[in-house]
Amino acid sequence: MKVLWSGCALALALLVAQFASAQAQVEPVRMGCGLMTFDTVPGWGLRPDGKSALGPTHGAVVIDKAGNIYTSAQAGVFVFSPEGKVVQSYLGPDYANVHDMEIRDEPGGEFIYGARNNNAEGIKFNAASGEIVLKLPFPKESGLGLEKFSPTAITVAPNGDIFLSDGYASNHIFKFDKTGKYLMHFGTKGNDVKEFNTAHGMTLDTRYDPPRLLICDRNHEPKGRLVHYSLDGEFIEVVITGLGMPTSAAVQGDYVSVPDLKGRVVILDKSNTIMSVLGYNPDPKQGGNYNVPQANWIEGIFSGTHGSYWDQAGNLYVQDWNVDGRIMKLVRTSVTK
Repeated sequence: MKVLWSGCALALALLVAQFASAQAQVEPVRMGCGLMTFDTVPGWGLRPDGKSALGPTHGAVVIDKAGNIYTSAQAGVFVFSPEGKVVQSYLGPDYANVHDMEIRDEPGGEFIYGARNNNAEGIKFNAASGEIVLKLPFPKESGLGLEKFSPTAITVAPNGDIFLSDGYASNHIFKFDKTGKYLMHFGTKGNDVKEFNTAHGMTLDTRYDPPRLLICDRNHEPKGRLVHYSLDGEFIEVVITGLGMPTSAAVQGDYVSVPDLKGRVVILDKSNTIMSVLGYNPDPKQGGNYNVPQANWIEGIFSGTHGSYWDQAGNLYVQDWNVDGRIMKLVRTSVTK
């Protein structure tokens, strides 16, 4: 038995050494420009054997106050240290297929809000324990009688009101109070100015006072627009168009990162001018392609950018919509804000 164990330990050590050697040969790739210049971190988030720890991904990224990175996958929610090691996971049917997430510091701890399109619900769970404290099914009180409910995005107002976007179905955005009581809904499917054609992503835009909703209207014509709505569901303005297929948005200070499913992340300033474009994939066969296996990943080139989030130092974490599960750390080279 001792001989067998020694052989296994030696094989594992050799495997880890080979992986470390291979990763040492992959150089960081610099991307972006000006204040929004970043370097990739080769191998971040991979297991010791060099494989992805996640499995298929079609989700989001958020970060808690301690700097731990939460990312959602088909299997559930994985928690990484800033160094890229898995330190916790919430797996199984209650946590599977979380399409979008927000994190919020509240009395009682930090809580993650999730939109689950495949499970037709929003959820809220304790980030430290995983305890699910709230579920948001389709609100029958709305009187809509929808045949399909497929939420793609969730965000929370300063007073705790919750917004849940039915982005893969009716394109209504539903508003609940902090206890889950239905309050109202707004929007509908279409290509008019005040309609949504895949209200795919949404966040609270704290670059403005009072804060407003920033909504990624992914398939609206003209393509790739962001729109602002008030927290009362009133249309404010079209923010920008031409962003390809914007999937989500994450705000830090005066800046917002917007993943484009075609394989890039666009960063806008407070005037919503494009400051930087990261990881652009020029290959039309790879951009927006879920089926790019890990063997074909290219350092510094994205394939299906779906979620992003900023840490306190201004670094970005980006998740691809990907068959093998890809998450990347981008280290900010200039942190002047």
